[in-house]
Amino acid sequence: MRAGLGDTAGVRTGGRAVVIGSGFGGLAAAIRLCVKGYRVTVLERLDTPGGRAVVYEQDGFTFDAGPTIITAPFLLEELFELAGANFHDEVDLRPMSPFYRIRFHDGSHFDYWGDAERMRAEVARVSADDLAGYDNFMREAERCYELGYQELGTAPFETIPDLLRAVPSMLRMRAWESILTMARRHFKSHKLQQVFSFHPLLIGGNPTNVTCVYSLIASLERRFGVHSAMGGTGAIVSAMVRLLKRVGGELRLSAEVDRIVVESGRARGVTLKSGERIEADMVVSNADAAWTYQTALAGTERTVWTDRKVQKSNYSMGLFVWYFGTRRRYDALPHHMILMGPRYEGLLNDIFERKVLSEDFSLYLHRPTATDPSLAPNGCDTFYVLSPVPHLDANIDWSAMSEPYRLRIQKHLEDTLLPGLSASIVTSKVVAPPDFESRYLSFKGAAFGMEPRLLQSAWFRPHNRSEDVKGLYLVGAGTHPGAGIPGVLTSAKAFDSLVPVCV
Repeated sequence: MRAGLGDTAGVRTGGRAVVIGSGFGGLAAAIRLCVKGYRVTVLERLDTPGGRAVVYEQDGFTFDAGPTIITAPFLLEELFELAGANFHDEVDLRPMSPFYRIRFHDGSHFDYWGDAERMRAEVARVSADDLAGYDNFMREAERCYELGYQELGTAPFETIPDLLRAVPSMLRMRAWESILTMARRHFKSHKLQQVFSFHPLLIGGNPTNVTCVYSLIASLERRFGVHSAMGGTGAIVSAMVRLLKRVGGELRLSAEVDRIVVESGRARGVTLKSGERIEADMVVSNADAAWTYQTALAGTERTVWTDRKVQKSNYSMGLFVWYFGTRRRYDALPHHMILMGPRYEGLLNDIFERKVLSEDFSLYLHRPTATDPSLAPNGCDTFYVLSPVPHLDANIDWSAMSEPYRLRIQKHLEDTLLPGLSASIVTSKVVAPPDFESRYLSFKGAAFGMEPRLLQSAWFRPHNRSEDVKGLYLVGAGTHPGAGIPGVLTSAKAFDSLVPVCV
């Protein structure tokens, strides 16, 4: 509690907390606060909970809008256990086997398994010369998991001494090295270099820039598996909302925060767009970190996260997501697929550096009805396909480009994996970077907030306890440790370590 006492000293019995946003991080933080005795209200500007993990229902099809993969079920198990519940009584998680299939542009593929020997056999099938390299890569990934996640991931970074204590571990992990560089040290095969470096894209990072510490994702998956929830990821959000209410928390939908009220340098609550003011002893923002500092705190003196610093930071890519349902099933396709384009580094450079919309693309194809047919009408399939694209700093007129881009993706899928797709589509919805900006208040339409580069990670990222405003905390993708369901759940855990029991 050392770090938390000064900021929360004087919290009265039944202290009031307001949480802005009902994403995974916000709900997890709210549940943890309720367990500690706080009176908690979660404010969600949309009409459904979940943040980026909302659910779309259209024409009898159910689509998870955002995250689809659960790689750290222990974080959810721990959260529910804290509140006296059993996660698996609430949610039916199914393991994926293989985790996903990676299809290369030449039509070959790599099946990514949880079983170590099946993975070694798959590596050998693609490039027998790289088997020893795979073993070495996984040893390094294990070290990154132990040092980067277990040791550093759950601890809040607040002070320079916190940063200095992490330096020896960062050196042992070669944290200055990009994950693509790490993959190239171990694999001769260009295909395997892609397989073992693409993971940071799942949390908004460019593999050519993002620290190799994120190889820990490969270790995380091997240790705990890759899972999908029956009913979709939205079933987990619903279970968390039920748990929040069970422990005494309140969730208000269609309650849009206008600003955070700051008096004498301390957060004292929020005002809504409606004009209503809600008093609080602490405010926890699960909203986009850039929005929190630039908009919700507009006019508030800030010495660390100034508008200039927020705007000069590097941000993740945007996403173009096409949700569609078909009147037929494509039973040959697995639940999760990644379709690599003809270029790897060149495409990444177009997206993150040049910020242009390329003619080619790489895609993530999600077919949840492979596991849960209830997400579509009988005899039908539910899909979403996701393409990483530049964020809104790019000069792309999405109102004009959205449909042509969707048609290019549709043709590619029809030519490769989904024969007869054009004639089979019965429902369709598209979300592009401007929608992330307007719907989720994501700065620049960046889907994952700040890019997780080395100097935008840990201490360099917006802290879980605001450096600028007392009584203000941040959870979710924009703060430490970063994006993805494990990241945002861990951010709530790090936040929890800063807040004393309310007495």
